[in-house]
Amino acid sequence: MSLKERITEDMKAAMRAKDARLGTIRMIQAAIKQREVDERITLDDTQVLSVIEKMIKMRRESVVQFTSGGRPELAAKETAEIEQLQAYLPAQLSDAEIDTLIAAAIAQSGATSIKEMGKAMALVKAQAQGRADMGVLSSKLKARLGG
Repeated sequence: MSLKERITEDMKAAMRAKDARLGTIRMIQAAIKQREVDERITLDDTQVLSVIEKMIKMRRESVVQFTSGGRPELAAKETAEIEQLQAYLPAQLSDAEIDTLIAAAIAQSGATSIKEMGKAMALVKAQAQGRADMGVLSSKLKARLGG
């Protein structure tokens, strides 16, 4: 079963159970549909994961804004949505696995300085898509290359 099909089935189950997750699931479907219409394509699982990751990133930024703005109730709502979105992501990589991926990418790309970070990052991103925070990956790679 593809990720899109799983989301659709979860929406049907949430509608039957009158579950609170329904709003978040509908937002996921709307974002997927919007991207499909905009680009005139049918998204595969990798592309659906990137849509979900983008939604999580936006909500994390919102949590920071709401917290600094003195709106803890809105920050809590966004945090709950993040948890619901993360249920659709594959299991996250551990720090050791991330370090191993980075070391392999540096060796494979031959990157030796921060100027060549893009080569290694492209390799790491392909393998860690949906399984690790790209910001964390980027900062670890930058530190490894001496940036």
